[in-house]
Amino acid sequence: MSMQKITIQSTNNDTILKFASDQILINGGSYEFNNIDEAKNSPLAQQLFYLPFVKKVFITANFVAIQRYDIVAWSDVQEEVKEQIETYLQEGKSVVNEVKKDAVEVYAEVTPNPSVMKFGTNKALTTVDVEYKNIEEASKSSPMAQSLFSFPFVKEVFISQNYVSITKYDIVEWNDIYGEVRNFIRTYIQDNKTIISELPKKEEETKVAEQITPENLEGTPAKIVDILDEYIRPAVASDGGNIAFKSYDEESKVVSVILQGACSGCPSSTATLKNGIETMLKEMLPNQISEVVAING
Repeated sequence: MSMQKITIQSTNNDTILKFASDQILINGGSYEFNNIDEAKNSPLAQQLFYLPFVKKVFITANFVAIQRYDIVAWSDVQEEVKEQIETYLQEGKSVVNEVKKDAVEVYAEVTPNPSVMKFGTNKALTTVDVEYKNIEEASKSSPMAQSLFSFPFVKEVFISQNYVSITKYDIVEWNDIYGEVRNFIRTYIQDNKTIISELPKKEEETKVAEQITPENLEGTPAKIVDILDEYIRPAVASDGGNIAFKSYDEESKVVSVILQGACSGCPSSTATLKNGIETMLKEMLPNQISEVVAING
């Protein structure tokens, strides 16, 4: 039996509750089921739909989210649902039966960091951004990153929702190797090999973008995270990087952020940080921001 633990997490929608697992549930991607007929490839979702209050079921790599009808309150049934999901998972049953995959596309994009190439894909890879500095780190949780480190020129690997950013050593030029890497990633995904085998540990904060949201914070920190998510992170992701809120000092008014992927060590990252991110935060939060400093992931 697999001893998986489920943690109950609230959401912005009071009809939806998340049941987060401490282990990977499915290998990438996500599923939404509106009724028991749609859930024919998910035995777990079908079982949950037998509960009369279940309206929708969402399944991702590390949680099951359920939307309820208004006939009950979550406080009355959430422990029962948690126990049912835990029992199902501990018996080692399939969460989602994989269906035939569509063709995998992988494209290479240059980034502002000349050492980093972004490899985008039409497939979801992970729900948790992860960065690996070496093969030892990768061997703990990501078979895909571990395989990429078998290339002698690979220095670092950053895996996000639908792309992989790779930092190379200066011994080669991207023009000579990007095709080989792109084909490797496409074949790896097409063969349905494991991207991430287990969730990153909490203590590995330097390798994992902290999943901080406005719901976890109040006041200025919540506003900062909201601005980062809406205005800054999409632009950073398009360049193969990631930015995550680290902390806010109320006395000094200094914001600390984590830079990952192509942003980490990028020659232009300082200018972007000061002229872009810091300027925007100062304009949108007047008299609340004195400086933005970066911590490379």
